[in-house]
Amino acid sequence: MKNIAWGKLGFHYTEPDYIVRSACHEGVWEDPYATQDKFLHLHVQATCLQYGQEAFEGLKAFRGVDGKIRLFRWRENAKRMARSAEGLFMTPVPEAVFGKAIHLALEKNLDFVPPYGTGATLYFRPLLIGTTPRLGVGPGRDFEFIVIPSPIGPYYPGKFHCTSFIVNRYVDRAAPYGTGQFKVGGNYAASFRATEAAHNMGMDCLFLDAKYHKYIDECSAANFIGIMRKGDKIEYLTPRSSAILPSITNDSLMTLAKERGYKVTRRHIRLEELADMSEAAACGTACVISPIDRVIDPEKNVMYSFGAEPGEVLTGLYRALKDIQYGRAEDKHGWTEIFS
Repeated sequence: MKNIAWGKLGFHYTEPDYIVRSACHEGVWEDPYATQDKFLHLHVQATCLQYGQEAFEGLKAFRGVDGKIRLFRWRENAKRMARSAEGLFMTPVPEAVFGKAIHLALEKNLDFVPPYGTGATLYFRPLLIGTTPRLGVGPGRDFEFIVIPSPIGPYYPGKFHCTSFIVNRYVDRAAPYGTGQFKVGGNYAASFRATEAAHNMGMDCLFLDAKYHKYIDECSAANFIGIMRKGDKIEYLTPRSSAILPSITNDSLMTLAKERGYKVTRRHIRLEELADMSEAAACGTACVISPIDRVIDPEKNVMYSFGAEPGEVLTGLYRALKDIQYGRAEDKHGWTEIFS
């Protein structure tokens, strides 16, 4: 195991020993191979550079309480990357190639899997780029698939704690029928102007829908969760939108919520409904669940508060998912694959 201060890692890139690559020509993907070459050799007119023809993913491997390494739902990432590829007119990476590349990247970087109990994990960034040189506007026909592993710490350092958000109405991260449902770099670049302004104020950014600017869309780069309580009835509420990336973490949490007897609802959520919620959070692969303590709407001069500490519903779901990922609880859904 590498001599790394595992407990001090943040969500930052740490150079691994190997990455894994595979190229596609004439619709045929080559066998993935490991290499220590971390640099791209691209033509300056490659479609990924000229026209943004690229997609990526994010998934993790966990060293469990029993010392075994578990990959979490990588097949769902393979399926989502295939949808992103089809959305950008790219040749999808077959699930078999995707899986072989992930397993090879893990095998060649086992010393970078953090020890159990450090809060750190091995993160994988699968990347798909168009490499065809092209001047005229149009899709390429050649592609490269790369899996980049890196040990990471928590997305938000410190204990499981709350984050503040500010409502954004002046930047649209994705159009209703554009690329919001795909995991492509352009969506994130489009959000930088708003997210960096929020970060400079010590907060994160809550995006509204691009058409009406009245429905909750996404929490920066993560899905939104709201908890409604009426007596002993609990509702797990998350937005339905064609501009939102389908989150594998959110899907997992919805399943766990149903198991606990919570009502799970996906629909348009008006911003003003925050006032009726007892808890709120962002969720995604990187942060898992990031509870929200308050949402500030400067244009309306309104603040929605949820408490300075994470609520019991979200805390329970967070722990339930982490217990499965770290092998502390039975994986009844077949979400984890033990690496051997």
